[in-house]
Amino acid sequence: MPEKALKGIKIVNFGWVYAAPYCSMLLSFMGADVVKVESRLRVDQTRRTGVFVGDGATVGLESSPMFNNINLNSKGVTINLKNPKGIELAKRLVAECDVVMENMRPGVMDKLGLGYEDLKAVKPDIIMLSMSGFGSKGPYGHYAGYAPVFASFGGGAYLTGYSDGDPNTGSGVMDLRAGTAAAFAVLSALVYRNRTGEGQYIDLSCSESVGVLVGPELLEYPLTGRSPERCGNEDVIMAPHQVYRCKGDDKWVSIAVATDEEFAALCKVMGKPELAEDPAYADRYSRWENRKELDKIISGWTPGYSHLEITRMLQAVGVAAAPSFTAEELVSDPHTIAREKFITVDHPTQGKKWVLTPPWKFSETPATIEKCCPVIGEDNDHFFLDVLGLSQEEYAILKEEKAIE
Repeated sequence: MPEKALKGIKIVNFGWVYAAPYCSMLLSFMGADVVKVESRLRVDQTRRTGVFVGDGATVGLESSPMFNNINLNSKGVTINLKNPKGIELAKRLVAECDVVMENMRPGVMDKLGLGYEDLKAVKPDIIMLSMSGFGSKGPYGHYAGYAPVFASFGGGAYLTGYSDGDPNTGSGVMDLRAGTAAAFAVLSALVYRNRTGEGQYIDLSCSESVGVLVGPELLEYPLTGRSPERCGNEDVIMAPHQVYRCKGDDKWVSIAVATDEEFAALCKVMGKPELAEDPAYADRYSRWENRKELDKIISGWTPGYSHLEITRMLQAVGVAAAPSFTAEELVSDPHTIAREKFITVDHPTQGKKWVLTPPWKFSETPATIEKCCPVIGEDNDHFFLDVLGLSQEEYAILKEEKAIE
């Protein structure tokens, strides 16, 4: 079995919903051992949301594919963090780990007795990641936040959408962007600890994780005094840069042209080579100035072909083009099949479920999905008896006292 890049790294995740679980899942793909902490008093919100499988009354908290898809590879324990003995159990669990994650509002973990200073006392080199909507410092640190808020405050929503339409928040995908940024931060902290032997505290703002994605647009204002506006699928420099309707019901293709040579190739494929010599389209700026008319010309050509046919014709001459895929097309496409973009995992109540694989293909330390999400509390016996070394009597008492739920 090939070695895993993060083999031996242990993570305890107090996070829920999307951002923190996605971060820990990315790290688990690379071999980190993740244990998710929940309780039946405060189950992960995604266990109760989304499209459910089967009869919810029967399968209960195990019926959400959404929870499964964001918590792959994790183990799971149930600890009541409102119980003082539960807090002590949590600290003992942290003492066995390298990284702690949470995405509660700033100050919540401190009030529970699980803040960074508390945890550093039991594990001096611990790395603690705290994810919140706005970060712990600043006047908005106590504000609540979900993905639409991250996109709005981060500036992404205002720039996303059509010029005559509303801002588009991108919804839950913004949590995933924050989770990706968090995984990078944790890896950096692990490298630092490996070099110095010291842990550290990571204060991550989910809104700022979105803001860094719109850096060039944010810089435009101090440089020019202009605040960029929404422009739909258009680009501020490239043209054509749009999606065009194709043959079939709601079928579209994306076409983007960066150079004069690419534009000449597009014109030749369309059977209109003379367009490349037309002064209205002969250079990049002219094409951008006349992009509306150019889009009309291309839109008159694309309905004669399927989105796959246009993609093949344009890619053959070096023009960037791709079909706008539905979920069904994406799952069945030969390229995504060859890349093993989707695999199935066995879930105890949902059966075989399709899940997305990591986008990285390591030559020596492959990223893998080895199990579905945890059934709530499924690893209690292992962690409390084997890892923490509780006796059967202590374990029974803690369950009776509701420290373990």
